[in-house]
Amino acid sequence: MAGGLVALLDDVAVLAKLAAASLDDVGAAAGRASVKAAGVVVDDTAVTPRYVTGFTPDRELPIIRRIAVGSLRNKVLVILPVALLLSQFLPWLLTPILMLGGTYLCFEGAEKIWEKLAHHEEHEQPAAAEGEDQEKTMVAGAIRTDFILSAEIMVIALNEVDTERFVSRAIILLVVAVLITALVYGVVALIVKMDDIGLRLAESGRGGAVEKLGRGLVAGMPTLLAVLSTVGIVAMLWVGGHILLVGADELGWHGPYGIVHHLELAVHDATGALGGVLGWLVNTLGSAVAGGIVGAVVVAVVTAVQKARAGRSARTA
Repeated sequence: MAGGLVALLDDVAVLAKLAAASLDDVGAAAGRASVKAAGVVVDDTAVTPRYVTGFTPDRELPIIRRIAVGSLRNKVLVILPVALLLSQFLPWLLTPILMLGGTYLCFEGAEKIWEKLAHHEEHEQPAAAEGEDQEKTMVAGAIRTDFILSAEIMVIALNEVDTERFVSRAIILLVVAVLITALVYGVVALIVKMDDIGLRLAESGRGGAVEKLGRGLVAGMPTLLAVLSTVGIVAMLWVGGHILLVGADELGWHGPYGIVHHLELAVHDATGALGGVLGWLVNTLGSAVAGGIVGAVVVAVVTAVQKARAGRSARTA
């Protein structure tokens, strides 16, 4: 009896070790996948703050929470199962679907630039003055844009762990979804509330460097948010263009990405210690240019269609 109990305990210990090793493998794989998607995470973080601009301070964190919940819901309930099923049964569909999302990002980025250049920006009241409807519209827009970036993050992560078993892939992607969402919206919340933090420091009565730091944060945050808004627009073109270039390359059209990659390698090899950074910048610039071209074409088509519809409506009125 005692021998049987010892044998059972040994078996339990072995199973526990195997489970621990499996968890370690999942954690390591999730870490690798998250790091690989870091570039898109930066873009997601830069894009989101512009959707909170104009709201009163008491609504900023609730709005960010709503966007974060929508983002996590998209990742876990839509993107994760679809990506897993496609990778298992129709892997060739992942690239075209991702390219459609990339095209949408290029369109949205180019549309924002066109509005600025053509002075078509709407001069609206502060978002907070327009009530719940405006808040819902902004949250829906943020979640829609986040959906494309989230899909890119999850597909990049999936590519890193495509040799794992189906269940392991599902667990790893779930971990990545939760970690990335917490990271992105934690940083976004910190950025958006930095001016409030600065105000508290400035009024803390501690004097000296603390109050100076607080005043600096308050004075600098409008500029930072404006810069992030611009970075967010450029990031849409960058990420969208990169998705399209890589996707076209994978589908057999090697020319466009080949040009960008050749320039990246040339700069990398010619600039010594700074080669990695400068090569990355060249790749990023090439992707943004490609995204801008595609986005401009889509904006032109959409504008022409809208004008045609408006003309038909006017004639039938």
